[in-house]
Amino acid sequence: MSESPPNVQLPTPAEIREYANRHHIDLRDEEVADFEAAIAETLAGYERLDELPDYRPRVEYTDRDPGYRPDAPEDPLNAFVTKCEVRGADDGPLAGYEIGLKDNVNLAGVELTLGSKLFEGYVPSTDATIVTRLLDAGATITGKLNMEDMAFSGSGELSATGPVLNPVDSDHVAGGSSSGSGAAVGNGDVDVAIGGDQGGSIRIPAAWSGIVGHKPTHGLVPYTGIAGLGRSFDHAGPMCSSVEDCARVLEVVAGEDGLDPRQGAVPTDDYLEALSTDPSEVTVGVVEEGFDHAESEPGVDETVHDALADFEAAGATVREVSIPMHADGLAIWNAIAIEGTAATVAGECVGHFGTGFYDTQLADAFGRARRAHADDYVTTLKLTLVLGEYLSDEYRGRYYAKAQNLGRKLAEMYDDALADVDVLAMPTTPQTAHEVDDRLTRLEAIDRALNMLSNTSPFDVTGHPAISVPAGRSDGLPVGLMLVGERFDDATVLSSAHAFEQSTDVDVADS
Repeated sequence: MSESPPNVQLPTPAEIREYANRHHIDLRDEEVADFEAAIAETLAGYERLDELPDYRPRVEYTDRDPGYRPDAPEDPLNAFVTKCEVRGADDGPLAGYEIGLKDNVNLAGVELTLGSKLFEGYVPSTDATIVTRLLDAGATITGKLNMEDMAFSGSGELSATGPVLNPVDSDHVAGGSSSGSGAAVGNGDVDVAIGGDQGGSIRIPAAWSGIVGHKPTHGLVPYTGIAGLGRSFDHAGPMCSSVEDCARVLEVVAGEDGLDPRQGAVPTDDYLEALSTDPSEVTVGVVEEGFDHAESEPGVDETVHDALADFEAAGATVREVSIPMHADGLAIWNAIAIEGTAATVAGECVGHFGTGFYDTQLADAFGRARRAHADDYVTTLKLTLVLGEYLSDEYRGRYYAKAQNLGRKLAEMYDDALADVDVLAMPTTPQTAHEVDDRLTRLEAIDRALNMLSNTSPFDVTGHPAISVPAGRSDGLPVGLMLVGERFDDATVLSSAHAFEQSTDVDVADS
């Protein structure tokens, strides 16, 4: 897919009527004639826009290997879309690190698919900001990693190329939507992966695949050059085999880039220096409402409670807290994500109403693909677009707007609880990884795509930093403990997770 050649065309009178009708306007004949003349005059100025070169971020490290698609013997977990090699600086804090990117992250010269058949053959010409920062830090990008089709599932089984298998037990899925990221790190195929998180998509595969995944504070890591679902809940962050590596990567990728409308002031920290191994420095608030959900497996709740008891025995202060509104977090997230995603898709995946970099190449490719192949959308996205359009049209955006308002209240509730503790704690997901099942009905697939979001999704609404660290196993499958901190205090979240990791008996590499 290449960007379409410039050639703005005048709408016909019938098209003028059609586009007016989309805004509930019924034009009279004389209005159509007048508008036809006015439009012709206005669009004359657009010819100059066609003549001007686009203003794109510069691509560094231009020696690019476009890579190849590995076969099943080379990639038994289906973790990769493309294997490649793009080398960065000769030295730096990430020298020697092999890093994989979720396949919604621009890597110039290498195909980007969004885990979907719709975008096969699309090759971006720009790098995401975090890619530039990783390469500047000495990293080598060695792959584009599989993901749920257009990022709209948490299970790990709805990629266009089939399920991504769990690195601990290949009879189960890895979790999504950053499914390949979880599998590749868990399997040792890469040292670090960059995942994306809109409802839990870093933390879910981290929990299910037995690794560490950090969702930074919203806006801390620039999302520039990454295909998203909604600016108010898009996050990108590191997935690693240790908390220390998450801190090392966050130190490289965090900070303002001036191109991402999600960002305002972006205070950063020395995340590596902040790490502590002393549990006595950590006060944990165990959120009562994070346990015993309808989807909860008793073994998951028990494993997390046992891990926190071990942390307390090692010196941490652990106390129970109640945040009743946490139970409403998923409903608030749903109202935002459903209408927000529908608006993002209608906005050709780049949207409106912010300053910064607009990826015109992606907008063109995305717009062409959805107009020609929308029937090939994954079933979860089809449902979301239908429902989002219905809610927006029939209720005039009321529920989206109210949910955004309630999201501010929910954030206040978390902040109130965090005033007395360093971090909040709960299971990352209420259950362990789903077993592979190739006989799912459409409704079963939808349920399995979304039934693990109750603890993760609220913090995409509020923007609080949240990390998943291995807490043990239940019936042989990894269980994740999620720690949540104050916004832009990612250092405390990472430090608390590091103290937990170093002081308990959980073996990260074996969980």
